[in-house]
Amino acid sequence: MSIRPVRRMIEAQPTVEGAGVKLRRAFGFGETDDTDPFLLFDDFRNDDPNDYRAGFPWHPHRGILHQEMSQGDAQGHMHGFPLWANLPSSLKPTMPRNQDVGARATSPTSPTTHAACPSSSSVLSKS
Repeated sequence: MSIRPVRRMIEAQPTVEGAGVKLRRAFGFGETDDTDPFLLFDDFRNDDPNDYRAGFPWHPHRGILHQEMSQGDAQGHMHGFPLWANLPSSLKPTMPRNQDVGARATSPTSPTTHAACPSSSSVLSKS
C-alpha cells in the first residue's frame, strides 16, 4: 500500500437539503476536478429526528423520480454519508441504488495528529 500526502483539507459546511434535513457537505455541486470521479460527499448525523425525518421527498435524478425518507434507529439516531460517483458512460443507464454500510464493515483509524483537525475516520475498502 502506498501512502499519498494530503493535498488539502476541506471543512464540511452546514447545509439544509430536501425538506429540511440538516447535514454537513464536504464537497458537491461545484468544481469536481479534485474529487473526480466523486461528485458529492455529505455527512448527516443527527440525534434529533426533527432534523432528518422530513427526508428528501420525491425528486428527479437523470429523469428518474425517487424519494429518500430516512427512519433512524430505535433511539432516533441517524448517521449516513452519501457519496455520489460519476459513472463511466457505459454504466450511466444503470438503475440508481443505495448501499448500506454497517459499522461492522468499517475499520476505525487512529485520530489524526493535525492540531487544527483532530478527528478519526473509518476506512472503507474492497478486498
